[in-house]
Amino acid sequence: MLRLFTIPNVIAPFPSKTIPSSSTPTHCSLIRAKMSSDSLPPPPDNRIVLGCGTVTVDFLAAVAAYPNPDDKIGSTGFKVQGGGNVGNALTCAARLGLNPRLISKVADDTQGRSILEELKADGVDPSFLVVSDEGNSPFTYVIVDNQTKTRTCIHTPGYPPMIPDDLSQESLVSALDDARVVYFDGRLPETALVVAQEAARKNIPILIDAERKREGLDNLLELADYAICSAKFPQLIINTLSIQPNFGVNWSFIGLAWTEAPSIPSALVSMLLRLPNLKFVIVTLGKDGCVMLERNVNGDVVSEEIDVDSLLETLRQRKDDSIGIPTCLSSPVAKLTAQGIGAVSGRLFAGTAEKIPPSELVDTTGAGDAFIGAALYAICADMPPEKMLPFAAQVAAANCRALGARTGLPHRTDPCLASFLS
Repeated sequence: MLRLFTIPNVIAPFPSKTIPSSSTPTHCSLIRAKMSSDSLPPPPDNRIVLGCGTVTVDFLAAVAAYPNPDDKIGSTGFKVQGGGNVGNALTCAARLGLNPRLISKVADDTQGRSILEELKADGVDPSFLVVSDEGNSPFTYVIVDNQTKTRTCIHTPGYPPMIPDDLSQESLVSALDDARVVYFDGRLPETALVVAQEAARKNIPILIDAERKREGLDNLLELADYAICSAKFPQLIINTLSIQPNFGVNWSFIGLAWTEAPSIPSALVSMLLRLPNLKFVIVTLGKDGCVMLERNVNGDVVSEEIDVDSLLETLRQRKDDSIGIPTCLSSPVAKLTAQGIGAVSGRLFAGTAEKIPPSELVDTTGAGDAFIGAALYAICADMPPEKMLPFAAQVAAANCRALGARTGLPHRTDPCLASFLS
């Protein structure tokens, strides 16, 4: 038996067990006075966003160094909290001032109830979330390596999986009502496609998180207005690595499997050519920032033709390494060409990441989800790319200063966000 879950008005916080770690976050919201909400403009008028994907329970253990096979080691920190790409991104969006709704599925077990209570407490509307009387809710073991500042995730899917019949047409229509944008994390492929098709029919913009190649993702991308890709999508195939002193990896030595393009910039051109509905595509690169290609949809007459790989190199050479906060470098509208692939009229952007001091970097779990949550806000607020990319990078950096995907997610009153929201 399946049912939509209703949470009582009085709820308990998520039952989190936390063992203090020696790596105490020193995020600016902890060391500066909080801004008054009265000093900020109100959130966007249309701030309803709908997310469809997986929510989980994360069991996080921080360790001094990742263990060797057959080792027994102790943790330096431990936390239990909600996770999952869509759950994290919508939690971020809610803390920034949006009104997120969630389509997902859990079981009627202790973990499922805790997932829902935490989402509700953070301002995410779980009214359209399906609860199965039997089975198990999804969960993930996360090992955070304090030495390399990396994390390893071991995910166990929920059972039974969500199928389109779990969501009635009435619930689907209600979930999409007045939505400004719909976000998909690439999971729950059959249900996601039904939701995406209805959103497209209603002309509601669609944002896809292309974290990696998944079943049904191509169908979702064909309907997408926006795509945000991890460095693994299209999957990186590094044959030869050339490090440049000023701007990092020489992208001409990197191949991309989804598009079969020889570099990140040419892959972005390929994606816009293959997916004519896409307005922009972003590839996030962790500490190396991000790259974005925006299609020219204004009908501007373009005469200049520029090789997209050379253009990215030019933008990166303009980067000021003395600036620690996120920045964005942009090109003019031009005909951007990729050898052997084609050309697209648009603008290229190179965003930088915040330079987080090693003593403040705790855990990168959920950094990409935080970036997407901030991008959802930016879309609702009609932020230009020059403002959206640094804003999303700042939110992602804040999240890296605490253990877990949600602990460090900033609220809109956080002083680190003041320059973006004021």
